[in-house]
Amino acid sequence: MDILIRQSMPGDFESIRQVVAEAFKDAEMSDQNEYVLVGRLRVSDAYIPELSIVVEDETGQIVGHILLTRISIIDGANTEESLALAPVSVLPSNQKQGIGSRLIRTALAKAKELGYRSVIVLGHPDFYPRFGFRKASEWGIRPPFDVPDNAFMAMELQEGALDHVSGVVRYPDPFNESAIEPM
Repeated sequence: MDILIRQSMPGDFESIRQVVAEAFKDAEMSDQNEYVLVGRLRVSDAYIPELSIVVEDETGQIVGHILLTRISIIDGANTEESLALAPVSVLPSNQKQGIGSRLIRTALAKAKELGYRSVIVLGHPDFYPRFGFRKASEWGIRPPFDVPDNAFMAMELQEGALDHVSGVVRYPDPFNESAIEPM
């Protein structure tokens, strides 16, 4: 399958909403409201347009999306900026074809190119290590909520970026808001 990976544009937002909703519709560990989160992040200070990336199939249909947004790692008076990888979405009919992996690799490369130093993800412990993610606890980085240690991971985009970083991740407000859609 020929695909095009590119930065999302405002005209893509409705297609992205549909892709995200479809991708998580039957997901076990989901509240099925990831599309609401994406919409809220897009209008927040955490949004980085270059790190909202889509995949188009050969017909021009958007079949996948990834979003990386700004977060902070806070330890007392010390704050380190990082990125959250969430969510990665691929239409069910296009899953298991490597599209999600290509989206992740593209987004990580773009984040590194933009000068970001690290990325945090809450995800499947058998999937994300293939991209270089390790348990965030190895650096003393903790989630702000209770999750399995092996599912909360971090990755350095620049070698040694997390060597002197520890603390609790602070997600932007859209991550903490109710999943009810705004009117």
